[in-house]
Amino acid sequence: MKYQMLGDSDCPLLHVELQNNESIKIERGAMAYVSNVEIEGKMNSSKKGLGGVLGAIGRSMTSGESVFITHATGKSSDAYIGIAPSIPGKIKCLQVGGMTQYRLNTGAFLACDMSVEYMMKSQNVGKAFFGGTGGFFVMETSGEGDVLVNAFGDLLMLHVTPDRPITIDNEHVVAWDASLNYDIHIASGTFGFTTGEGLVNEFHGEGDVWIQTRNLHSLADAVSPFLPSSNN
Repeated sequence: MKYQMLGDSDCPLLHVELQNNESIKIERGAMAYVSNVEIEGKMNSSKKGLGGVLGAIGRSMTSGESVFITHATGKSSDAYIGIAPSIPGKIKCLQVGGMTQYRLNTGAFLACDMSVEYMMKSQNVGKAFFGGTGGFFVMETSGEGDVLVNAFGDLLMLHVTPDRPITIDNEHVVAWDASLNYDIHIASGTFGFTTGEGLVNEFHGEGDVWIQTRNLHSLADAVSPFLPSSNN
C-alpha cells in the first residue's frame, strides 16, 4: 500500500495512491475524498453467499463491528483516496506477515491491504463480559501486508517481557502482538470505584502493545455535565 499522512501530524488524514484495479479495505464511512476510485460496500466476511451473510451478521453481533466493510478499487494508474478516522488522533501502520500478527481493540481498524484478512478470536466469558471489547471475540489479523490503525490522541508502544508484565487500562489499548497472553480484570476496589481505573488488561510474554494517550469514554464523562438534557 502506497500512502502518506496529510495535514496536522496530531490529527492526520490518510492519503492512499492506488494503481489500476488495485484494491484496499477501509473502515465503513471513513472515505473523505476519491479520484478515479470505485467505492463498494461488501459483507464483512471472507465467505460468499448465505454463509457470508451469516458470518457478517455474526461478527456484528459478537464484536460490535459493522455488517459491511468498504472496498476501494483504483480505476486508473493515478487513482487516490483520502481516509479520515472517526476520532482525532494518530494513525499507525502495522506490518503483518508470518508469525507477526496483531489483535485489535474495538474501533482501532482503519484500512488494510487486500492480502490481509482478520478473524474473530474467542475469549473466555470473563474477558468478554468485563473487557468492553463488544462481545466474546477480538479481531486478529492474518496474511501479509499493511494494517492501518487509528487512536484517540497519540500512539505509544510499550514492550512486554516475561519478567515484566504490563497492566494497561482497557480503554487505552489499541493493538497488541497476537503472541502475547493477556487477562482482563478490575483494577482495584469494588469495580474500580476506589481508584477510578475500572477495567485493565494485564499482558504477559514477549511483545509490543500499542496504546492511545486519550480515553474516549473519559472525555464523554467530562463533557456530559455541560450537555443540555431532555428536560431543558
